[in-house]
Amino acid sequence: MDQNVFINKAEASGIVAFDLLKYKPALEIVELDIKDHLFMGMIVKEKEFKESIAAVDFSVYYEKAVAVICSTDAIIPPWAYMMLMEKLYPYAVYVDLNNAETVLLDLWKRRLTYSDLKCYKNQKVVVRASTNHDPSLYLLAAGLLKPLVKSLMYGEIGMPKVIFKT
Repeated sequence: MDQNVFINKAEASGIVAFDLLKYKPALEIVELDIKDHLFMGMIVKEKEFKESIAAVDFSVYYEKAVAVICSTDAIIPPWAYMMLMEKLYPYAVYVDLNNAETVLLDLWKRRLTYSDLKCYKNQKVVVRASTNHDPSLYLLAAGLLKPLVKSLMYGEIGMPKVIFKT
């Protein structure tokens, strides 16, 4: 009797997948537009600014990352940002003066940087490809994995592009 044995070459290769999605923060990121607290949407007047932010329920930012933006070309004095932070501090887990997309990327990089990657030591590793990821994540991943891995690849386990081998 003839038996066909199928060998999964990808599995047999010993290549380990490194998925950047695993390090993507699950934290909700919301934008806070400072324009909403400016006099006529353009001018920082201390009294009006203080009254405006005092009327806000900052608890809506509980356990969220806050991306502080200003959608107008207003000149915002540094003390205004400090006042906002004072209000956000008890609630938000992260606050930055950037848009939501940039805050997500910064948090993603931070999470990747501080991850324990020892499990990839002396492994053949392929960083999974995705057109949805910012290229800076691949740059960072390569820098973090280079001193650990035996070989680094990009793509998918079945057809990786070799970056380097030791």
